[in-house]
Amino acid sequence: MQLSKYEEIGVENLRKLVRDFYLEIRKDELLAPMYRDGFEAAEERLHLFMVQYLGGPATYSEQRGHPRLRKRHAGFTMNEATKNNWLKNMENALNRSAISHENKEFLSNYFTKTAEFLIS
Repeated sequence: MQLSKYEEIGVENLRKLVRDFYLEIRKDELLAPMYRDGFEAAEERLHLFMVQYLGGPATYSEQRGHPRLRKRHAGFTMNEATKNNWLKNMENALNRSAISHENKEFLSNYFTKTAEFLIS
């Protein structure tokens, strides 16, 4: 039986990736001001979303409903600059992770497609 991406990556690696990503975001002059309600809740939401997306428990949908990414991000400026900064911060976090090269590529591709979807 083939493992899900969630099982391949592992919950601890995923938690560390999201934590490291938000450490990067905190230093980002363009993106940090978007987190008016703080980073902790956003970190937990991204973690739960990624767990679900990768084949883990559906806690995100149970707590928040359908992801509706465009709708949830509608109040924020989504342009090339924000996309590029978001992706740069995630790349920095991915580079520090113990996630396999194959799964880093999988995640990087997903993040790039999603970021482009949000600004199109």
